[in-house]
Parts: sequence; C-alpha cells; structure tokens
Amino acid sequence: MVQPVSYKTVDQVAGPLIFVSKVENAAYGEMVEITNAMGERIRGQVLDTRAGLSVVQVFGATMGLNVGDTSVRFLGETARIAVSDEMLGRVFDGLGNPRDGGPALVSKEKVEIVGSGINPYSREEPSEFIQTGISSIDGMNTLVRGQKLPIFSAAGLPHNLLAAQIARQAKVLGSSESFSVVFAAMGITSEEANFFIRQFEETGALERTALFLNLSSDPSMERILTPRLALTTAEFLAYEREMHVLVILTDMTNYCEALREISAARDEVPGRRGYPGYTYTDLATIYERAGKIKGRKGSITQLPILTMPADDKTHPIPDLTGYITEGQVYVSRELERTGIYPPIDVLESLSRLMNQGIGQGRTREDHRGLADQLYASYAQGKDMRALSAIVGEEALSESDRKFLKVADRFEKMFVRQGASEDRSIEQTLNIGWEVIDPLSDSEIKRIKPELIEKYRRRSKAK
Repeated sequence: MVQPVSYKTVDQVAGPLIFVSKVENAAYGEMVEITNAMGERIRGQVLDTRAGLSVVQVFGATMGLNVGDTSVRFLGETARIAVSDEMLGRVFDGLGNPRDGGPALVSKEKVEIVGSGINPYSREEPSEFIQTGISSIDGMNTLVRGQKLPIFSAAGLPHNLLAAQIARQAKVLGSSESFSVVFAAMGITSEEANFFIRQFEETGALERTALFLNLSSDPSMERILTPRLALTTAEFLAYEREMHVLVILTDMTNYCEALREISAARDEVPGRRGYPGYTYTDLATIYERAGKIKGRKGSITQLPILTMPADDKTHPIPDLTGYITEGQVYVSRELERTGIYPPIDVLESLSRLMNQGIGQGRTREDHRGLADQLYASYAQGKDMRALSAIVGEEALSESDRKFLKVADRFEKMFVRQGASEDRSIEQTLNIGWEVIDPLSDSEIKRIKPELIEKYRRRSKAK
C-alpha cells in the first residue's frame, strides 16, 4: 500500500479547485486530505495530474485556504465506501457518512466507488416484469428488470412524489430473490430530504432502502460522488447478496451542473451550452452500471430522474440521456395543469424493452395488443379534441366522438390514480378494457378477435 505523503506546495486556489505543484506519483482519482491554517481538515480528490502538477477538487468550501499555510496529504487510495447488509434502513449524506444519527458502518469490506459499465458480452437479456403499481408505467411503458428507464420531468412537476411512490411500491412478481431500493438524491433542499425520509419511514419501505442525500447546501462537488456511492452499494447488494436492486437517482440535472462547474474551474473548452465535451461519456459511466450479469442472480435496475431546463427535451442532459438509456417516462406539464396525477404523457414516453417483460407467463396475453389499442385510441382522441376546439364537438362524426370520449376516459381512469394507490397489473389491464368500452369490436383493430372475446366480456361481467 502506498504511504500517505504531505505537500505544502499549493500554487493556486480557484473556486472548488486547488493546484499543488512538485507532486510525485499522484494518481487520477486519488483521495487527499487538505488542512488549512486553522487545522481544519477537508477531503478532496485528484482530478488531473501531469508534470508534477496535481489539480484537486475539494469536497467543501475553499474559503480560508491560502497558498502559504495549506497542506495537502495524498492518501494513496481512491474513494472507497464500507459496504454491508446494515446499509438497508439507513440514511447517509452525499459522501456516505450516516446522517440519521446512527453509528458509522463497521465493515471489513471497503469497495472502490469508481465502477465500470457491464461488459456487453457478460450482459444477460432483461426479461422479468417489474410492477411499480402505476398504470401508465406498468401498462404502457413497462419497466423490465435490469433496464435503465429515465424519468424526464421539469421544475415544479411532482417527480419527487412519483419517485417515492415507485420506490415504495416496486416489486418483481413471482421472484424468489430479495428486493431492495437504493435511493440517491443530489442537490435537493432540506424540505425535500425530510419528505423522502418521512415517506419511507411512514410506509415501512425504509427497511429495504438505503438513502443517500446530498443537499443543495452541501458542496456541489459532493454531487459527483453521490450516484457512484449509491451504485457501488447497489452492486454489493446485487452481486454479493443476490438481491434485485432498484436504483433511483434524482436529480441528474443537478449532477450535470456540478460537472459543468468543475469543467469551468479547470478552464476546459466548453461543449454544448457550456457542459464539458465528455458529458456523454461521464453519464454513460453511471447509466451503464445497470443490468443483469450472466451467472449472477442479482440485478440492478435504474430509474434516473432529470428535470429538463425550460421544459426543453432537446437540452443536452435529456438528449444525451436518451441515447444511453432504453426509453423514457415523460412527465407532462399539460396533464399536471388539469389536476391529473401522475401526469405521465404516454405518447411522449417509451420503454424499448417492454416486449421482453410482458405477455403470457409474465403479465397477461392481452397486454401488448391492449397497450397498442390504448395508444392508438388516445392519440386519435387527442386529435379529435384539438379539432373539436376549432369546429365544435357537434361537427364530429359519431365514431370521432367515441374516440374523444376514450381519450377523456384514458386520462381520468387509467392515467389518474392516487399517490398511495398501488395497482396490480391485473387491475391495470382491466381498467384499460374499461377505457375502450365505448368502442365497438370493429373499431378495436389492434387486439386479436379471440382476445377481445375473452377479456372484453370478462371486464364487462365485472
């Protein structure tokens, strides 16, 4: 093991960075301990090292650090986290320290937090359905075990409430493996942190959850570490303890803002909208840690949440996220204004792995056809809604009025549900049949006739 070495050769303090000269054998990602003139200690990490000059990012305020009296101790190891089964039921800060008043974790195992994406050759194809209890996800944009499915939201929308509901309700049907949740929040307010803790405590979900909370008042540099701490914890639970782990990361926009702040402090050439040119690569190092590995029972499923600046889905953060992940769940401001919760716009949403997790033996044989019919009917109904605003509903044909009615029923019966309402997939599909009830059999063109006969009659009988 490399012995720690101290230097008092700080050349410059620039924002969250300090520059240390005449450093020998420093390594990228190496942890350091910084001591100021008052004897206070702050942690940091090497961002860059070349020709004896090391750039260190400081996990804390740099006020009070001066060139002459600051010493930097290079610890000879990368960032690590102690991992154990006792992490479930606990609340940690953005650096992995307990913030629930409980004791520090005692563990022989300390794991490097800088993991790597799963080798494509070693990946197992996702196939098991995860029930979130939310109809617009389970029925229309199904989450599959091992998938990475981001939630695209915007400022002021109830994505935090949605995230907490998914974390409470998510389960793998018919699975013998233990199920746990790792929840990481970056740049949230104290009020939001208390909301998450209260939600998990009141419902008893905290027992199977590990929470990592980085507050907006914490140094933004911590946000770079928080998702990696959470994913390292998830990898331990999944591959060492054979659990299925759902990782929820909110808000990835705050993470990318911290990335841009570091890049600007390093005087790097900015890319799109000031974000560094390596934003895509950096995000991929987080998202690609989700999946299933051949020969391993455990798995990691990711639900990253990001708020689109100015509701712009072409912004670099949602744009790059969409390239890496397998679809998106789109939270709509238009639906939210009408009082619908959760305000998920299924026409803007997509789950690219949906077909691998649904159908006979997984959900139900009518799932794919019913979802297609609901998509088509809702899209046609929204077109009729726009047309009726111009020409009036009376000018529509009888068939067009049926689709207009189906669109209203879809939003009010299928999409809308309570913040604590946990629907089974059976309930979700039955509600879907009720939604298209105004249509005649001849107008239902996306479902096989034998399935119409079997399931439509059953839903009417109920």
